[in-house]
Amino acid sequence: MDKHYKKEGKYSYYEAGEGTPIVILHGLMGGLSNFDAVAEYFPTKGYKVVIPDLPIYTQSILKTNVKSFAKYVKDFITFKGFDKVILLGNSLGGHIALYHTKLYPEKVAGLVITGSSGLYESAMGDSYPKRGDYEYIKKKAEDVFYDPKIATPELIDEVYATVNDRIKLIKTLTIAKSAIRHNMAKDLPKMTVETCIIWGKNDAVTPPNVAEEFDKLLPNSTLYWIDKCGHAAMMEHPQEFNTILEEWLVKKNL
Repeated sequence: MDKHYKKEGKYSYYEAGEGTPIVILHGLMGGLSNFDAVAEYFPTKGYKVVIPDLPIYTQSILKTNVKSFAKYVKDFITFKGFDKVILLGNSLGGHIALYHTKLYPEKVAGLVITGSSGLYESAMGDSYPKRGDYEYIKKKAEDVFYDPKIATPELIDEVYATVNDRIKLIKTLTIAKSAIRHNMAKDLPKMTVETCIIWGKNDAVTPPNVAEEFDKLLPNSTLYWIDKCGHAAMMEHPQEFNTILEEWLVKKNL
C-alpha cells in the first residue's frame, strides 16, 4: 500500500487506478489495510480507489462526531476535484457514508454499506470497552469475525493500544454517543441514491436484521448476503465481496 499512500495539505490517503472514484471510509478500529483486497482489485477494473485516513482520533472533541466526519469527507472530495463518487463504508465508515449522502446527495453516484452503524448501535456500546484487560479485548476483536483467526495478534494489539490510550478512549465513547444521536431511521426513506448492502450472515456486531432494516428503509437498495461471515465482509471473504460489488456496479451502470 505504501507506494500509493499520499499526504497533501491536511489529508493523508491511499490512491490507485484511474476512472470513477470509489471513496472508501474505514471504521472506528479499522485501518486502510482492511480494504486491501478492494484496493488491489478495482483499479484493474477501471476505477480509482481512494481511501482517506479519517481524523477519528485527531479532531477536537467538539468535532468528534458523525456529522463532522461527513463534512470532512465532503471537503476531501472537493479537494480532490471529484464531481461524483461511489462511497463505500464499513461499520462507522458506513454511517459516515450514509450521513454524507443525506447532507450532500449531489456528490454521491452510488453508496455501498457493509456492517454499517446508523440504525443499531451496540456496534460500539454494551460493555465497551474495558481498559487494561487483554483477554477481554482479544475476545471482542475475535467476535467481529466469523472465523476468529482473522483477528491477528497485530490487530488485537492495535485495538488494545487504542482502548488503553485515555484520549482515544474518550473519543471512542464520544463517537459511540454521536452514532446513537445520529440515528438514520427517519432519513433513509428520503435517500434515493442507488445503494448496495453487503452483509455477513453471521455478523454479531450489527446483526442480519439490521441489514434487512436498511434494505426496507432505503428506496433504491439491493441486499446481498455472505455466508460464514462476520462484521467485516471485505476482510473475511474478500473475493466474494469484490464479485458482489463489481456485479452491482455493472448492473447499476456506475
